[in-house]
Amino acid sequence: MTATNTAPPMIRMASVDKYFGSLHVLREIDLEVPKGQVVVVLGPSGSGKSTLCRAINRLEPINTGVIEVDGKPLPDEGRELAELRAEVGMVFQSFNLFAHKTILENVMLAPVKVRKQPAAEARKAAQQLLERVGIASQADKYPAQLSGGQQQRAAIARALAMRPKVMLFDEPTSALDPEMVQEVLDVMTSLAADGMTMLVVTHEMGFARKAAHRVLFMSDGEVVEDSTPESFFTAPKTTRAKDFLGKILTH
Repeated sequence: MTATNTAPPMIRMASVDKYFGSLHVLREIDLEVPKGQVVVVLGPSGSGKSTLCRAINRLEPINTGVIEVDGKPLPDEGRELAELRAEVGMVFQSFNLFAHKTILENVMLAPVKVRKQPAAEARKAAQQLLERVGIASQADKYPAQLSGGQQQRAAIARALAMRPKVMLFDEPTSALDPEMVQEVLDVMTSLAADGMTMLVVTHEMGFARKAAHRVLFMSDGEVVEDSTPESFFTAPKTTRAKDFLGKILTH
């Protein structure tokens, strides 16, 4: 049984600093996310949440510190970085789907190109993933023919097609109309229930309460609280968190 205790965390950040010019956007971030854990990152705009999320697969290079995914340090560039990014699924605010390809083709593309998966196998897997996210009937349509919620579910399916070890979500529902938010959160909640390691930057408090194992609260580039959803929402420790919750939960 000792092997499980010695497994490296799926995400590890140690003394991570990031500057944009003179602006210190990540300050001495220390974070470990064990395999299978769902971490929701909350905080006001400009607190560093998205930068933290994007640093994990080096979409934002850091100035100092160490980032590891599944025990391996983040490579600087080149093929090794491409291989690591294949292990880390990323879902953004904007869906970034290829407009000239069908939804099925969008989901198949990376496994065929990057993983060298045979097309027939990739097609079958893509159809299963579209079924899983609830848009199998949209497979032959183009992104412009889908609602925002459907496009974001297609983007999640596309990220899952690479069979990632970790999924990063950077405000995945913020660009959606309110009535489409829940259909995306439902897919994310089912992923969490299946044991996917997830780091989610979001303003969706219901999702944080329901699906997260941990809530990180960021302010001014620092993680100022790291606790269970229950503790965070019922008894936040810092004034900054209390102010934030006061503003968010009264709306």
